[in-house]
Order: sequence, then C-alpha cells, then structure tokens
Amino acid sequence: MRITDLLSKESISLNAQAFSKTEAIDKLIELMKKTGNLTDPEEYKNCVLEREKLGTTGVGEGVAIPHAKTKSVLKAGLSAMVVKDGVDFEAMDGKPSRLLFLIAAPDTEENIHLDVLGRLSILLMNESFRENLINAKNTEEFCEMINKAESEKFGDVQKTQGKYKILAVTACPTGIAHTYMAAEALEEKAKQLGVSIKVETNGSGGAKNVLTKEDIKNADCIIVAADKNIDMARFDGKRVIQTNVAKGIHKAKELIEEAMSGKAPIYNHTDSGLGDETDEKEGVGRQIYKHLMNGVSHMLPFVIGGGILIALAFLFDDFKIDPSNFGKNTPLAALLKTIGEYSFGFMLPVLAGFIAMSIGDRPALAVGFVGGLMAKEGGAGFLGALVAGFAAGYIIVGLRKLFAGLPKSLEGTKPVLIYPLLGVLLIGVGMTFVINPPMAAFNKWISDALSGMSGTSKILLGLILGGMMSIDFGGPINKAAYLFGTASLATGQYEIMAAVMVGGMVPPLAIALCTVFFKNRFTEKERQSGITNFIMGLSFITEGAIPFAASDPLRVIPACAIGSATAGALSMVFGCSLMAPHGGIFVFPVVGQPLLYLLALCIGSVVGMLILAVLKKPVEK
Repeated sequence: MRITDLLSKESISLNAQAFSKTEAIDKLIELMKKTGNLTDPEEYKNCVLEREKLGTTGVGEGVAIPHAKTKSVLKAGLSAMVVKDGVDFEAMDGKPSRLLFLIAAPDTEENIHLDVLGRLSILLMNESFRENLINAKNTEEFCEMINKAESEKFGDVQKTQGKYKILAVTACPTGIAHTYMAAEALEEKAKQLGVSIKVETNGSGGAKNVLTKEDIKNADCIIVAADKNIDMARFDGKRVIQTNVAKGIHKAKELIEEAMSGKAPIYNHTDSGLGDETDEKEGVGRQIYKHLMNGVSHMLPFVIGGGILIALAFLFDDFKIDPSNFGKNTPLAALLKTIGEYSFGFMLPVLAGFIAMSIGDRPALAVGFVGGLMAKEGGAGFLGALVAGFAAGYIIVGLRKLFAGLPKSLEGTKPVLIYPLLGVLLIGVGMTFVINPPMAAFNKWISDALSGMSGTSKILLGLILGGMMSIDFGGPINKAAYLFGTASLATGQYEIMAAVMVGGMVPPLAIALCTVFFKNRFTEKERQSGITNFIMGLSFITEGAIPFAASDPLRVIPACAIGSATAGALSMVFGCSLMAPHGGIFVFPVVGQPLLYLLALCIGSVVGMLILAVLKKPVEK
C-alpha cells in the first residue's frame, strides 16, 4: 500500500501550532476525522496515547510518527502536520519535532501501520526531503513530493510485481449487473480494510481483468463469488472460498476477512467437476442451480440475438402481402427472420450442452448438445432440454467412474472415443424412449393450457410472473420467471414474455421516481444512485434495485413487487405481446400494443413509487 493512497489533502495542515505532545496528537486526530476513517475518535486517541506510553514515537531529526491499530479505525489512513516552530515529542535526540505523521490502522491481521511506518522512516531519513516537506507551499505540492519520492524509492509494488494479497472472480448467469456489483463491493471493502485485491469479472462481454499465473502464485487466497461455473483448474492447491455472487455483493467484508484469516480450505481440482471439496459443502440444491445457470448464461446470447431479429422481421414486414407468410414477405424481413431462426434454433442444444459440461466437464458437452437437439426435434421443448442436460452430464460422470480402472495407456482413448461414443448412444436412447415421450406430452399440455387461458386466469398469470421478477431482483425466483417467459417464446406464447419483461423493468424505475418526487426518503448518495436506475429500468436491468433492497428490504421489496405485479397484470389485460426476450424500451417498437404496454409500465412504476413513499420514513438529517 502506497503512502499517497492513505493521505488526502483534507488531512494535511502545513502551518499548525502545538505547544505539547498531547495538543499535537489532538490536532492530528482532528485532521484524521476529516477523512471519515474513524468510527470512534476518542477510543482511537486513547490507543495512540497508550502507544506513546510504551515509548515515544518521536523518531528524531525533527520527525514524529504516532500511530495505533484498533477496531475504531474503519480503514487505513494518514494525517500530516507541519509545526515549523517544533513541538516537544520527547525524541531520543532531544530535538523538537517539526514534521508529524499520524497513522490509523484497522485491527486486521495485516500490519499496515508497520508497513507505512517503515516506508515513512526510510524516506524521512533524507534531510533535503524533510526540509522540502516542511517548506511545501501547499498540500498538492506536499503530496506530490511524497508520491515522487516513494515511486523512486520503492516503485509501484502492486503494478510492477503483480502481487495481491487476495484475488477474486465474480460471475452471474447473465453477466450484466451482479457480476460487476460484486466486484465493486469486494474492491471497496478491500480498500477500507487496507488489503490489496484484484478482481476478475466474467461478464457478458467475456472475462475482464483476468488473473495471471503470477497473480495466482503470489496470492494468499482466492474468492470465487459465482452463480455459474468458471475455470477452477488454475486454482489447484490454493486456498479458495467458493460462494454465490449475492454474498460477494452483501457479505464482501466477511469474505475478505475470511480470506485473510488463513483458514480457507485448500482447493483440489478434479476433472469430473463433482469431486471438489468445496462443492461438496454447497449442497445439492446449490450445485443444481449452478449447473442450470451455466447453461442459461450460454443460452441467453442466442435467445436474445435471435429473438430480437425475429421481432424486427415482423416490424419490417407487410402483413397484407401474404398473411400466412408474415415475417418473410419482404426481402429485409425474410433475411432478419431467417438469421434469427438460426440463432434461436441453438437455444435448446446450447442450454443442454453447457448444463452437461458444468457437470461432466468437456466430454459432456457433445452429449448434452445431442440431447438438447433431440429434445427440440422431439417436441420435449425447454423442459426436455433441461432434463437432457442433467442426464448427459451425469452419464459422463458415470462413464468416468466405470472406466476409471483402465490402463494408463488407454487414457487418451476416453475423451476421443469411449465418452463420445457411449455418451451419445446412451443419451440418444434415453431421449427416444424415456425423456421425450412424457416431456413432449407435458409440454403440449402446458401449451394447450396457456393457449386456453383467458380473462381472469391470464391476468392472474401476468400478476404472478410480474411479481416474481421483483422478489429477488435477478436471483433464482426472478430467473425462474424469466426462463418461463423465454421458454414460452418457443411455443408462441408472446403475451407471457411481455408480462415478464415489464415486471422486470418496474423496480428500478419505481425507485428512481421515488428518489425524484420523494427526496426526503433517501440520503444524498441514494438520490444520486437513483438517477442511474432510470437507465437500468428502461434497459430491463432489474438488478438496479438491489442496493436499495439490500439496505431496506422490508419496504423496498413489497413496494416493487406490487408495482411489478400491477404492470404484469395490465400487460395481460391490454393483450400486449413481445417476441424479443430482452431489450427493454429499445424493443418497444416490436411490441404488440406498444402504447398500452408503455402505459402498463408507467402505471406499475407509479404504483411502486407511491407504495415505497408511504412505507419509507423521511431520512433524519
């Protein structure tokens, strides 16, 4: 940690006066308070004075560096003071101290105060450097002198050596919001605790800030906060904490403290994807959810890209030319719909393939693809592909165990011959005779039931799905409703997707409206964050509501859920339909009944806003 990372301009005084050690410490603590680093200044002062009783921190040559490590320090910090007339700090050389630094360190296993103390002591041995600091014209010059001297003497340790105490990887199924919120939370808490951290994000645009071999080699612990499978083989033999992405957002401090404790389990990677020690502790439900989300995260780009292109094809077509060929009557519409259908056609094979791969590693991918395609062609649909993915994964796990005793000389034949041959054969037989018949019948029953819905039953369905989108804001319940909506697209139930998307758009918008029209219910920081929720809500990123829901769940969640349920029900009442599985306001032109759909969104958002305003009390100034 660099000295200049801990020192702010507000915590520096270049023309101070102090007539005793105690007065000087009081003034240094007042400067420290301006940084917001202290939770209990009085307790911190007592700790500083207790440290002085052990021996003076006047190091001589006109320098004093009082310090304390205590729980009353929120995050590491420095304050500095120049007393040009000097103050008696009982230094060993008897000289008055003119240059004073106060170090505040949190009570963690890292001895940050000793690191900073060592760096300062080395730099302040230079007489000309000390004199330049004492005669600095302003705080900017003071900080720049330290920054320059520190860089020349020590370099930028973190950037040049690639050494981080903790590494982290964050990933959520969609890779849109939770991934980056968890990364931000971990980085912020690490900064407060004075811990160096590097976070890799596995978002929708690919992995960013990727951990290098050197990073992993030098790290004490790795935190994996992910709701889908990531490359874990690289962490073999390291201490690893595996958890879900929600804990990365809400329990960042606890995760970092656990990582620093040195008690995290050693990760031992196995090829099966099932034998990891940390996975066994997750529970069956958690493992199933991760496998499912791994398939969903890879499926969504095909669904979203293809779905929106198909929707655009209907927008640019002319129904009057040939109603039976609507979507392909004009050349542009035909091109868009053809491309969209190719992309959309990959939905079920990709879903099944990557669920299988999450369970049985690479050999299961091909088996899962075959199972997913057979589910698609055999009428088993989305549910059949889900079952196929899990079946394919566990078929490969079973084959691994069955052929574990083969001689090592035949090891190379397993992934290229035994697993694909037997795996594809078994999933093919299973899909044909076991999975497809009942799943196809069940799928047809659901489709017929949905098609037969009208009036009250359809409104109730919209109300339930809309409300589900606002219960956990991107969590399992939200994902269940969204998956039901995307699956309905394959069966032509476009009204369901419309209710799902409008329900997911309401929470951020309701909160944003409330921060504008009922400002006294929110802090200044919350009001600033509320503005971004307009963008997130209009873009169908429900996760924008998470920070508000996390800080006040008993008021925010019910208000948003009622608003979303209202919007979902109205979407059904108005007969709105949506062929695109994502896009928010940007795909409204392809919505059936777009103006009424916009009205449903506005009413739901206003209802959520009003309920939230009633439930939340004004913030005390």
